[in-house]
Amino acid sequence: MRRRRVGTSGLEVSHIGLGTLTWGADTDADAAKAQLAAFVDAGGTLVETSDAYGDGAAQETLRGVLASAVAREQLVIAGRASLPGGPLGDGAARGALLAALDATLARLGIDHLDLWQLPGFDATVPLEETLSAVQLAVMAGKVRYAGLVAPAGWQLATVAERGRTLGSITVPVSAQVEYSLLSRDVEHELLPAAQHHGLGLLAWAPLGRGVLTGKYADGTPADSRAASPTLAPYVEARRNERSARIVQAVLTAADGLGTSPLSVALAWVRDRPGVAAAIVGARDAAQLAASMAAETVTLPPEIRSALDDVSATR
Repeated sequence: MRRRRVGTSGLEVSHIGLGTLTWGADTDADAAKAQLAAFVDAGGTLVETSDAYGDGAAQETLRGVLASAVAREQLVIAGRASLPGGPLGDGAARGALLAALDATLARLGIDHLDLWQLPGFDATVPLEETLSAVQLAVMAGKVRYAGLVAPAGWQLATVAERGRTLGSITVPVSAQVEYSLLSRDVEHELLPAAQHHGLGLLAWAPLGRGVLTGKYADGTPADSRAASPTLAPYVEARRNERSARIVQAVLTAADGLGTSPLSVALAWVRDRPGVAAAIVGARDAAQLAASMAAETVTLPPEIRSALDDVSATR
């Protein structure tokens, strides 16, 4: 698997990342171990996690896997902070941020995060306070780089510019956002802002929350996320007439290339300008292997252009 720099920073990641949203819940420890081993064997390095995934269960599962399957030094671990409220404040308050970071490191059983991903903007907390937490964490050796989660374009620009006035270590290097053929709104403001300020995009849900795989073209499979009472709203938000047209175009492209719809959708996001990595999740090693197969797929210009046209947002 190829690797890329994240924006203009020195941080390098595999251009497909492994998400851990279902770890500790739908994905048990044995399945997680098999996934991570296969991912690293394929050259993958970027692993994304959050204290909100299973209320910490995903991070505890990752800790067990690190202890038995893969060396910590082989991975770039990106920790996403959800920041529940507490006695030290909530949102992007310095006390809340640093307390959440310490709790994440303890759950993971590691001494630092390679990438610490923070809320894009918190109007209730002075931005200098939030950035001072990044500075303290980097200087303490608990964080190597910082990034933002789902900021608006103007928020990203504000954080980047303010960070530069406080020192280079407080400048974010990444923005984690939803980006797929079904979700292209980031191209209007956020992506140009990220490119201008030297941030790389980490694209989550690159498969349109599973819709772009074509599995829902003829209904809702019983073992799919859309059949789950808790996850159905998440998937249903991407099922509509526009999505159906895009999915049909992906199916046509896959048939013409002799590959899977998943590979077509993932290759499209992976190779978009400004994208450092596309983050995929999987229920088991077989699903992950399907995503890894996209490594061999490069979309011809005419197919990429057709997909661009059918999915364009106006």
